[in-house]
Amino acid sequence: MYKIIAVEDGLSNVTQALHNAGFKTTPLEGEPLKNVRAVVVKGDGTDILAQDWPVKMPVINASGRSADEIVDVLRDRLS
Repeated sequence: MYKIIAVEDGLSNVTQALHNAGFKTTPLEGEPLKNVRAVVVKGDGTDILAQDWPVKMPVINASGRSADEIVDVLRDRLS
């Protein structure tokens, strides 16, 4: 089963790296987060996720990380 990762808009390099590593992605904005295993956000100060968000899953801050580093973090956290 593929691991589906929700990726915030504007992180196309991360989306491509995730696809290359065998992950499936879905947009974070405007989509139900059904079957999503983790979320990748830009970390630019905008709070796209509400504080009372009822879902417990890894949220990866992409700020200051390369796309390959994010793939490695997700592999580690989801293994």
